[in-house]
Amino acid sequence: MSDLLHLYSLCVLVLFLKMLAISCYQGYFRLRHLAFANAEDAAFVGRAVREQDLPQVRRAARAWANDLENIPLFFVLGALAVALQTPFQASAGAFCVFTGARVVHTLTYLGGWQPWRTLSYGVAMVCLLALAAMIGIAGG
Repeated sequence: MSDLLHLYSLCVLVLFLKMLAISCYQGYFRLRHLAFANAEDAAFVGRAVREQDLPQVRRAARAWANDLENIPLFFVLGALAVALQTPFQASAGAFCVFTGARVVHTLTYLGGWQPWRTLSYGVAMVCLLALAAMIGIAGG
């Protein structure tokens, strides 16, 4: 296995675990307060349905939705970078910085910390653009 593929695999694993943690975070607040917006979930614990999820659950859902807009792009661009054997140092840097920025983005999103959330989002986007440029050069 190439070094870049190995690093890419580790970054994918970290991002998977981060997204899993967001799901657990939501579940924790729902179970802790026995507060469910879905009728079947509320009925299962003998509670009334909430009109709206708890604020922590809503915030985590927005962080999750943001992940779904950005992380799949990394999966595709990262795989293409590995397949096209883009320069190791630049690609490895983009992989690691993107992964770290997305972790920071989630933490700052859940905490409501600006401008750090926006900065981490921007850093991750720069990494995606760098990967796209390297792929364009390697494929051209």
